[in-house]
Amino acid sequence: MPFAIVRNDIARVHADAVVNAANTGLQEGGGVCGAIFAAAGRERMRSACDAIGRCPTGCAVVTPAFDLPARWCIHAVGPVWQGGGHGEEQALHSCYQSIFERVLELGARSVAFPLISAGIFGYPQNRALAVVREETRAFLAEHDDVEVTLVVFDRSAVRLGSDLGHAIREYIDDEYVERNPHRRHSATRGSYVARELDALVEAAAPEFFRSDGAAFPAASKHVAPAAPAAAAAPTAAAASAGKRGSRAASLEDGELDVLLDHLDASFSETVLALIDRSGMTDAEVYHRANLSRQLFSKIRGKADYRPTKPTAVALALALELDLPATQDLLSRAGLTLSNTSKFDVIVRFFIERGIYDIFRLNEALFAYDQPLVGSF
Repeated sequence: MPFAIVRNDIARVHADAVVNAANTGLQEGGGVCGAIFAAAGRERMRSACDAIGRCPTGCAVVTPAFDLPARWCIHAVGPVWQGGGHGEEQALHSCYQSIFERVLELGARSVAFPLISAGIFGYPQNRALAVVREETRAFLAEHDDVEVTLVVFDRSAVRLGSDLGHAIREYIDDEYVERNPHRRHSATRGSYVARELDALVEAAAPEFFRSDGAAFPAASKHVAPAAPAAAAAPTAAAASAGKRGSRAASLEDGELDVLLDHLDASFSETVLALIDRSGMTDAEVYHRANLSRQLFSKIRGKADYRPTKPTAVALALALELDLPATQDLLSRAGLTLSNTSKFDVIVRFFIERGIYDIFRLNEALFAYDQPLVGSF
């Protein structure tokens, strides 16, 4: 199953196992921990945790979920950030490894967890996200039947890093606003599009994305009158009618049947051919594409399968196609990447720069409030 990022209160997320960002004493705390205790039922959760006693940093223990919309609650203890020189990264890796060990022991088919240690424990969010990415990728490579969800309370939890974030913002400005005269004109007037871009970017990573205040050049209010249309030659209509009549006769002779008998390869056929050419296995491709095994089986089994755009894009990235090859693959499903959609522009940004990491792409899409790629 794929990895997803959702914006929600983790105490309301439905999953077989929900993870609590716990402390070593397994006592009710603030933030995620307080919300988990409150939703589960404080008295029963306290009693269950007291019966266990303590949990070392980097480890995880299990209690019933009680009134949470889950079967189990996994209490995981992440490290307190002390500057990065006290084994914090290793402890956080160990924490997520322990979570996944408990998931396998329980036989859970889905698990939802917060960005552990990134709250009151002070672990830098971008570094914490990198650990989640690495450990989740390693787990799903071996156990692709488990659905894994990272739950964040707001989009500011997903930070893209200063270099990548700034580059994406500039690319969106160039491709999504600057090339569209209507959006460029609206942006000069403080339009909804301009305000929305600023709000999304600064909410995603306020310290990394700052508007420089530069205005786009205003569109001219004066439109030159159109040149008068040239009079049609008297024979043009007749010639056109003659061509249409000739074309109709040609179709009657079976030309349309010939065209339909010589269609290009379908989306599914093209994907399978590209996989064979790449030397990767099916499993390698659908793992890289963040697709479930079940969905990939449908793609393999139906020659006329029509994917959604997020699914088609995921496969293009998994196969590391360049932009022309990606556009060709998408066209076989009646799709394209354009400059009219922020989703499309962000995807193009990653492909043009040879960044084929689905996890990183989804983090960027999530930060800009766009659909994630893969099967959801």
